[in-house]
Amino acid sequence: MLYVKKTRRILIAAAALVLIFLAGVYVGFRNQPAINKLTNISGKETVAAITADFSPFWEIWNEINDKYPGAAAISDQERVYGAIAGLVGSLNDPYSVFFKPEEAKMFEEDIAGTFQGIGVEVGIKDKVLTVIAPLKGTPGYKAGVQSGDQILKIDETVTTDITIEKAIELIRGEAGSVVTLTILREKETRPIEIKIVRDTINVPTLDTELRLDGIFVIKLYSFSANAADLFRAAIREFAEADTDKMLLDLRGNPGGYLDSAVDMASWFLPGGKTIVIEDYGGENKEQKVYRSRGYDVFTDRLKMVILIDGGSASASEILAGALQDHDRAKLVGTETYGKGSVQEVVKVTSDTLLKITVAKWLTPNGVSISETGLTPDYKVEWSEKDFESGRDPQMNKALELLLKP
Repeated sequence: MLYVKKTRRILIAAAALVLIFLAGVYVGFRNQPAINKLTNISGKETVAAITADFSPFWEIWNEINDKYPGAAAISDQERVYGAIAGLVGSLNDPYSVFFKPEEAKMFEEDIAGTFQGIGVEVGIKDKVLTVIAPLKGTPGYKAGVQSGDQILKIDETVTTDITIEKAIELIRGEAGSVVTLTILREKETRPIEIKIVRDTINVPTLDTELRLDGIFVIKLYSFSANAADLFRAAIREFAEADTDKMLLDLRGNPGGYLDSAVDMASWFLPGGKTIVIEDYGGENKEQKVYRSRGYDVFTDRLKMVILIDGGSASASEILAGALQDHDRAKLVGTETYGKGSVQEVVKVTSDTLLKITVAKWLTPNGVSISETGLTPDYKVEWSEKDFESGRDPQMNKALELLLKP
């Protein structure tokens, strides 16, 4: 997950386009509902002509009114929400979503970092609902859910063609209640059922540890709104520890705010160096380059290793990719998730939101994060047997590299 706050004024294209046009084609159709009273909330006229034939929309609207037994129980506003959701769904992009009021509230709780559920970040990968990462210490983590698990069912609901938001809605629930996930795990021949008791989830951000061998470990769980400040404090701790060996653990980190990733990378790179490129994929808009703010407090004596895995996504991939491309750190672990698109969050009305993909992320060397994720410099698998026995071969390899003369 990666959200960008932008200062430019945003035309609420998705919602306003539907609402304005519905109002415009009102004239001439029989018994149309009061949608013509809705106006363009952005205060701007539609910037592009609409060539689609809207008459089937109104025909279906009227057929529903005339024939559907429960039509009177479904408000006109709910139907408009459904139409907007369908419009956004036509993009065939699992990360572009319209949030109705109750969904918008749930989304904002996610950003705030406190909610009731099982503490598992999910996404759509190869058109299958997939676990990006379970958050450490949460019910999902304790129950054994792993990065890369494919979720086939949530309780009795089959997840084929499910949206991320619907999946989250089904997984969430009151603390103390139980949800059953049916998952398919790599190298397993049969699905596994995991019963998980929901709880209140407080998303952790960062832990630090100075090991006896002089290696300073920063475990970063998310790129939350306050992550940059916490990372700054961790850098101060590192300086006071009087060591030149840093291990940054981004395994299972699903991402967060772009600004946090840029700020963190700036501690290691000279001012002006490219951190990530925002590629709009067209000829009408130039790429936007996010550059280091030039904190650059470390000398060439710094030895740094970053741990990554299939649960490292989005902002994690931006930070790790920048430091890898600029030869500031070696990556150890497995390929990252490959969540290389950026979503802009637009407040459509006081209680609805649009999350829409606006660009793809490229590393400083121009590699698309979305295509394959990041490839580690040292590929080290972490098997289920390792997990059960408490072994961590990825950590061991990182320590070996840092302690090498």
